[in-house]
Amino acid sequence: MKNLIQKYNIPGPRYTSYPTVPFWDKEGIAQQDWERTVKKSFDESNEAEGISLYIHLPFCESLCTFCACHKKITKRHEVEQPYIETLLKEWDLYCDLLVERPKIREIHLGGGTPTFFSSENLKKLINGIFKRADKFETFDFSYEGHPNHTSKEQLQTLFDLGSRRNSFGIQDYDPVVQKAIHRVQSFEQVKRVNDLSREIGYTSISHDLIFGLPFQTEESIRNTIKNTIALKPDRIAYYSYAHVPWIKGVGQRGFDENDLPKDNEKRHLYELGKQLFFDNGYVEVGMDHFALPTDSLHKAMESKKLHRNFMGYTAGKTELMIGLGMSSISDSWYAFAQNEKTVEAYTEKVNNGIIPIFRGHLLTDTDLIIRKHILNLMCNLETEWKIGLDTKVKAEIIERLQEIIDDGLIEVSENKITVKEEGRMFVRNVCMAFDLRLIDNKPGTRVFSMTI
Repeated sequence: MKNLIQKYNIPGPRYTSYPTVPFWDKEGIAQQDWERTVKKSFDESNEAEGISLYIHLPFCESLCTFCACHKKITKRHEVEQPYIETLLKEWDLYCDLLVERPKIREIHLGGGTPTFFSSENLKKLINGIFKRADKFETFDFSYEGHPNHTSKEQLQTLFDLGSRRNSFGIQDYDPVVQKAIHRVQSFEQVKRVNDLSREIGYTSISHDLIFGLPFQTEESIRNTIKNTIALKPDRIAYYSYAHVPWIKGVGQRGFDENDLPKDNEKRHLYELGKQLFFDNGYVEVGMDHFALPTDSLHKAMESKKLHRNFMGYTAGKTELMIGLGMSSISDSWYAFAQNEKTVEAYTEKVNNGIIPIFRGHLLTDTDLIIRKHILNLMCNLETEWKIGLDTKVKAEIIERLQEIIDDGLIEVSENKITVKEEGRMFVRNVCMAFDLRLIDNKPGTRVFSMTI
């Protein structure tokens, strides 16, 4: 396994979309094409499955140096209200386009730090959304919280607005690691928000951990997971740290690659964590996720309804996902579009009555076929050849997979390809064999994080 990790640990996409953002058409997408695909997707799916909303709340009081998200660092909370007003104006632009009332199946508040916002402003946001929308018959509302900046009032307010699931960014409990990533929070703080969530009535609590952070050791990971298990969250996201300091604004400057666990050492931290999760009743779901058998994410995997999009893994699929807020990415299934990346540019477009996208991609027929295969692999660890591939393309994919087949990591039959248990850690590498845009346009500079 050690040799396989060295062999396959190469830069590669995480496949929250296909095509991945670096391979979107350089010409972008015309505003009318984006609006046309949104309307088409909505008309096809609103009644049957509803739509998803991702709302980006970008403000943080301090910079975490592991973070590669689009955020704005400030302690000035007067930014809250105008930003909420802009979000609701953007929502109005979409509702005017859709005409009929959307049925919302899923809302996720991401960031940034959603709990940077006051209870009053969070209430204004969610109530404002539902002035022009209804809840789908199954409704899931989740949000990310910072343990140091989440109050009982916020937890209760969001619960009263319909949320039953929240996620707390833990990352690591070791003081040396916390100092390096500028995310200092005690176990007591995490326990406080976790226990309050249980008392209020949340039915699914998730903790986010990261392996591969600077100065992490086997001992520190054991202690972090021991503390996590003591609180028994329903889900655990155990992410591989993506070291991408070349991307503007990520803030990964307080350490360098020499401070990070190396290939096999990093993978050992993952395997150690995985075994500890297994020993405590968790089941592996997709890539990087673990859940208790009672959690909806595990149930979705069992029923093959697991879905993956820009929000990560979700327990239900919607054809249309609208992203509100600066830098948010929307998915109409037929196209992707990303909003302006700064608050200022985003606000200016919305105030001028323009849906504030600045780039996007209109999927081709081939893109749609490859997208289905990659989604199947990322969610179900298998895909059937009958999904649209011609004989020549299929043969080329199998040829690219030959080393992975020879290494005993996948099984390929006449009907389908299946990722074996020992090949799960290499699923991104398997997907790369299907990624025609990556194959045709290999980047000349470093774009992606390492696959393992």
